[in-house]
Amino acid sequence: MPITPKKQPRPPRHLQAATRKWWASVVRDYVLADHHILLLTAAAESLDRAAMAREAVLKDGAFFIDRHGSRKPHPGLMVERDNRALFSKLLRELDLDTEPAPPAPRGPNLKRFGGK
Repeated sequence: MPITPKKQPRPPRHLQAATRKWWASVVRDYVLADHHILLLTAAAESLDRAAMAREAVLKDGAFFIDRHGSRKPHPGLMVERDNRALFSKLLRELDLDTEPAPPAPRGPNLKRFGGK
């Protein structure tokens, strides 16, 4: 059942402010069914999670030395990568980039009638 303007849901409060704004704009600009709202929320959460991981990496550095003296990548690098990939997949599933195009106007088939 598509979301009508009268019953547009509010963005989840746990999302970051910028993500809440994006979430609300998608709900406002597209006709979404209930399952699309769930996909949109999951996409927004993954976007926030990737941003949190990026902030941790910026703060701590991309690598650390483990207890054995070996240089290891920050765990946040994988969290960021995985959540960016998840965001991309969920966005693709929502299919927000495509809008149904109106059919192209067609003229008569002039060849059929002896024309050019």
